[in-house]
Amino acid sequence: MTHFEYQTRGTCSRLISLDLDGERVHNVRFVGGCDGNLKAISSLVEGLTVQEITDKVSGIRCGAKNTSCGDQLAQAVQAASRFQQAGVSA
Repeated sequence: MTHFEYQTRGTCSRLISLDLDGERVHNVRFVGGCDGNLKAISSLVEGLTVQEITDKVSGIRCGAKNTSCGDQLAQAVQAASRFQQAGVSA
C-alpha cells in the first residue's frame, strides 16, 4: 500500500491524504474544507477504484469555482495512480 498526499488547488480544503493499494483507494482524509461533507465523501469512496472515483466526481464544480473538493479528489487519485505505476514513492 502506498501513502500519497496531494496539495489541492482552488478549494477550501488544502490537502488530500490517501492510501492506494493497487487501484483501490483507502483512508481518504481532507485537510481543511467542509468537515462533515468531506468526511462523507471519504466514507463513500472507501475501497473504490481510481476509475470509479474519477467517474463519479471528476468535473464537479463548487459554486462559481472551476473545481471542487470532489474534483480535486479525482485529480489526487489519478496522480497517486500515475506515481504508483511509475514506481515513484510519494
